[in-house]
Amino acid sequence: MRAKVSDMHSKDCVKVAVRVRPFNKRERDAGSRCIISMVSSSITIQDPRDSQNRRSFCFDYAYWSHSGFTRDHRGIYVPEEPGGRYADQDSVFQDLGEGILENALQGYNATLLAYGQTGSGKSYSMMGYGPNKGLIPKLCDRLFQAIKENQENRQCQVFFSMLEIYNEQVVDLLSRASRTPGGLRVREEQQRGFYVEGLRTVPCETAAQVEQLMEQGTRTRTTAATHMNANSSRSHMLIILQLKQVKRFCAHFSNFITKQSNINLVDLAGSERQRSSGSEADRLKEGTAINLSLTTLGNVISSLADVAVGKKVVHIPYRDSALTKLLQSALGGNSRTVMIATLSPADICYEESLSTLRYAERAKRIQNRAVVNESPTERLVKELKAENARLLQRLSRLGQEGRRANDETKELRQLLTHNELQIRAIQTLWEQHVQEALKDWEQQYANITQERRMMQMHPYILNINEDAQLSGVVKLFIQEGEWDIGLCDSSPRSICIKGLGIQERHAVFRNEQRRVTLTPMTGTKVIVNGNPVSQATELQHLDRLILGSNCTYLFIGYPSERCGDDWSRYDYDYFQSELAAAEGIHLGESSAGSSQTDPSLLAVFFDYIKLMPMVAEANQMSQELSKDVEFKLEIKNLALSDSKGHDLEKDIVVRVTSKGTKQVWMWSKAKFINRKFLMEEVYQQHLAEQSGDNEVAGLSTVTLPRDKDPFWDPIEPLLLGTAHLWLQSLAFRIPLEEQLEVLGSEGTEEGILQTQLVPCSSTGLPLGEDDILIDPSEILGRRLDFQLVLDQCCGLRWIREARNRGVQIGFRLFDCSQPLYTPAVWHNVNPLLDHRVHFASLHTSQRLLDFLQSSAVVLELWGLQEGCTQLKSSLEGVRMTADGIFIIDESSPTENTPVDPSDLSCSVRALQQDLDELKSVNESLRKENHNLREQLNTARNGGEGARSRSVRPSCDAEFARALKVFYHSMTSVRGQLQRLRRHRPSEESDLLGLRLFVDEQSHLLRDFSEQLEQNVSTLKQDVAAIVRRKRERSGIWS
Repeated sequence: MRAKVSDMHSKDCVKVAVRVRPFNKRERDAGSRCIISMVSSSITIQDPRDSQNRRSFCFDYAYWSHSGFTRDHRGIYVPEEPGGRYADQDSVFQDLGEGILENALQGYNATLLAYGQTGSGKSYSMMGYGPNKGLIPKLCDRLFQAIKENQENRQCQVFFSMLEIYNEQVVDLLSRASRTPGGLRVREEQQRGFYVEGLRTVPCETAAQVEQLMEQGTRTRTTAATHMNANSSRSHMLIILQLKQVKRFCAHFSNFITKQSNINLVDLAGSERQRSSGSEADRLKEGTAINLSLTTLGNVISSLADVAVGKKVVHIPYRDSALTKLLQSALGGNSRTVMIATLSPADICYEESLSTLRYAERAKRIQNRAVVNESPTERLVKELKAENARLLQRLSRLGQEGRRANDETKELRQLLTHNELQIRAIQTLWEQHVQEALKDWEQQYANITQERRMMQMHPYILNINEDAQLSGVVKLFIQEGEWDIGLCDSSPRSICIKGLGIQERHAVFRNEQRRVTLTPMTGTKVIVNGNPVSQATELQHLDRLILGSNCTYLFIGYPSERCGDDWSRYDYDYFQSELAAAEGIHLGESSAGSSQTDPSLLAVFFDYIKLMPMVAEANQMSQELSKDVEFKLEIKNLALSDSKGHDLEKDIVVRVTSKGTKQVWMWSKAKFINRKFLMEEVYQQHLAEQSGDNEVAGLSTVTLPRDKDPFWDPIEPLLLGTAHLWLQSLAFRIPLEEQLEVLGSEGTEEGILQTQLVPCSSTGLPLGEDDILIDPSEILGRRLDFQLVLDQCCGLRWIREARNRGVQIGFRLFDCSQPLYTPAVWHNVNPLLDHRVHFASLHTSQRLLDFLQSSAVVLELWGLQEGCTQLKSSLEGVRMTADGIFIIDESSPTENTPVDPSDLSCSVRALQQDLDELKSVNESLRKENHNLREQLNTARNGGEGARSRSVRPSCDAEFARALKVFYHSMTSVRGQLQRLRRHRPSEESDLLGLRLFVDEQSHLLRDFSEQLEQNVSTLKQDVAAIVRRKRERSGIWS
């Protein structure tokens, strides 16, 4: 809903608008719920994990574009009902675009900044899609419309520039020359401020010409992104419209005023990049060049916001990045500025959306000082004319005085002639620019016409980019015959592409008899529809191709095959989801057939497919830089649970393996993204060295020291997996011996752990059968001692892969504040641990009893590598006895707890009440005891039958003894079951070996069956005997 505020030009503060987009396909599939609400210009965001945690923000404009819309016959999204709350593209332009245009026509500089996470709707708001034009095209249409309406009394000139900032390099997207190494330079001049040296400015006379230039810039941006291994979501795009106005007041040309204003339209990089790279510490500097501009922009906005509220700020860091240099006038300078912040309303985007709102809230405090700009060119003309007038006066005086000053007169006339020529050159510069631009228009029109004709004749491949604005820009046509595709561009029958992992001759297209086949060259990476291919494959219309690490293309067949298909669903996410499905990572449906998926799992899935291309690129860079390091995506905690058996929160991690040394690291998602940025910088430097570019500063990639190498890290212990030892037997004081399977994060078996739980006395002696409890509540308030015994690990996969490794077991029990670790054992696949820990609860509480009956101790298997520090048990905050017994369950009051006098008096009163109640109960029990004695004396006169009845054995006790015997006999059965589970054939077994394995397995199964049957039969016999004796006694006593 739009806020009713005064016109933008009434104040010189930064105006901030916030727009909430609809759910995208990802969020709909996730069953996401909307966590953003809007009332007038106020926005409230709710924490999805805590419904009571809400934050509210107020902005100049607030647009609800999430719901309440429909598509009309033109394909334009409009409100479902007239006057509905849905804010369409026209509504946004009327508030923001019209204000920017009006400021520019008045002679003020105007700036529009688009900020938000990748995929939050920045591109839709700025550029639009299809018939739903965004702010930039609408602004250009209205600008030229306003020029046409006022052309009688106002002459206007419009110049267009388009640039990109990536990795602190400024790239001219309209340049016809080859790319400048290191990018264009940002310079400073007293009159102009910061500007880009050598940036091409193109004169435009119609909105169609501007649109054509934007298409040209987008094509250049797409190609550059592929060549530089860049990603559009990490780059900033700036469109600069220079508007020069000559306003006449009368018919005489000498009576006029000239104003010049710059309209800066800025699409900032995805805001989540800054958050991700800064969310976790890394030994290497996180503010890489790729993130520097966004980080510095945040610092500038924070400093200016502090200035606005009266804080003393010593320095505003405009000069720290290329972006903030160019935006100095827009932020705190000579400009009228608007920021549009775009949000996703989905619960899975809560962190990014909240970060965007905080960023926008700081920006709205900034105050600018905008003034009407006089044209610097016109100022120069005025100065030259004034100088000419002075020269003419001097010449006149010289003539009147009759002096013979031929030399001085000649010099003055030369200056006069030079100035007049300069004035004429400035005034004719516009016409020359227009003539030069017309030649470009004609060439571009011819190219577009040729491309459209080729599309109706031949099949082609269409580029697919993460940024929807850059998809479908590059079309590579496959004409009749055989065509090589790769880096080669010397052959007349070659299709040149560049990118990570692309070889000189990567693959061959054959177009014969209207059938197209693709044949990969040896050693190249080619994927068709998610599956790697190594031989000739016939392509079908809308097949998906991935060449090299991540060059993605959609194959478009002959016109006769197209049939008006909807190609929009084959976006970048579709390609990556297809790859993930081929690896076995896909969204499954619930057993009930519902398509609803756990949102947390869905978020992990989307992170997985988002990181897949980055991992592929990192592996390719590692290969080309000879780092011998392999990266692999894993899902952390996919198959693991906590001590209660509840699933742990899942996340994406990257397993990093040095192929030579077998060293392994686990990097978090944030750490990997940061390192990937650093790898790209090293890789670009490597390419510059190969091309012989000596201007690249820094260390050579060959001599890069290890502590500066983004592919390396110090060795640390790794969590390999966990096993659960359930504690229920301790509640009955029954010993337990288990062989536990240690499962890795993704459910792989990492080894077997032999453990014991031994109830014991305070001196450590094991308890006997007579100490077993029938009712666990009997132990409440009493001391409970037990020992956790870790005997041995068997079949450790971690050690089997590299013998120079070691392991430790870590665990934490109940309320122990610090984890405990076993001593490290090295170089052994079946290491003997022989580790015993004695725990004791001095006064067993209900909380501990509940824990024992429902929880497990989680035993963590940690992997050690040569050079890493072993894990040590920290005893800080852990209470121990002199005998080394660990005290748990210390929730009961201790002697050292200070007592408040008021609390003590309350306790005394409560105890007095309890004493009175106990006295009353005691009196009742005395009376009942007296009655029972009288009944007993009466019963004694009844003879021997009654005497027999008073000494009858307890059936419950007999049942308890039978169950004890059965439980102990089942211990051996459990051991036999564990042996069966571990018994597997060798991977190298031949047919004879498999036969021996089957015979041995049959023997083990027979032993297991016999033992189980014998134990159950014994229990049945014991129970039957108890029941028979009870019936016999019932018959006697009846």
